[in-house]
Amino acid sequence: MERPDPMELKAEADAVIERAAARLRQLLKEAALLLDPFPPFPGAFFTCAIEVDEPLAQAPDRGCIVLAPDGELYELVIGEEVPIFPEEALDPVATRKEELRPVQLHPRDYVVYAYKALTKVVELLMERQG
Repeated sequence: MERPDPMELKAEADAVIERAAARLRQLLKEAALLLDPFPPFPGAFFTCAIEVDEPLAQAPDRGCIVLAPDGELYELVIGEEVPIFPEEALDPVATRKEELRPVQLHPRDYVVYAYKALTKVVELLMERQG
């Protein structure tokens, strides 16, 4: 019996993960559309999003990963902008900056985050149903 080529096994495993990531991307889009209204992110002034905290896929260069109403995963960055006019500094809403940055994830990390996000959406939908 011929032994399998290790690189072929790895290539097949990569293909499986990529297919799973693609399918989860579709499912997340469908599920996000069902969440109407989409919940606001806690502590945010302008952003609707669901935090997807997943220790198995965290990286030191990656911030807070969230699911947005479009069904995509983003990095949420919240901060302050330097006001142009001094009177704007008195208004925290005027200086608040909330940004959803597209995040590039390896398919294996995407699968972990997407599954966690889908689970959270399903939980919210079930809570709303009663």
